[in-house]
Amino acid sequence: MEVLAISTDSRFSHKIWQEEELTKMVPGGVPFPMLSDAGGRIGQVYGVYDPEAGVDLRGRFLIDPDGVIQAAEILTPPVGRQPQELLRQIRAFQHVRTTGEVCPSGWEPGKKTLQPGPALVGRVYEVWNPERDG
Repeated sequence: MEVLAISTDSRFSHKIWQEEELTKMVPGGVPFPMLSDAGGRIGQVYGVYDPEAGVDLRGRFLIDPDGVIQAAEILTPPVGRQPQELLRQIRAFQHVRTTGEVCPSGWEPGKKTLQPGPALVGRVYEVWNPERDG
């Protein structure tokens, strides 16, 4: 798994943000590279660049090893993100890729998964009950 942070801020802004803010929120700062998207070219490709403001909106994209976007979330600045949900989704997509099983809503490692196929059609609630298995 590789994590990258990309914004229209300069690498100097990222350095100050890491040293002055992130190290206070996360011991040692964030453990992944922060890249500059000056001009918003990467943001344009992913549909998150706001040309009027000249910034990339907060977006996150889970891209599998084949280069296919498996999940995307775009938030406007007033709403923060939930890192634990991102990590849960990464683990779920890795599990699906490794096993071929399906991870139901709210799945966490070690919890029940589903086997996709005709036998599951119309029986999901029978096989997986969110109150019992979630």
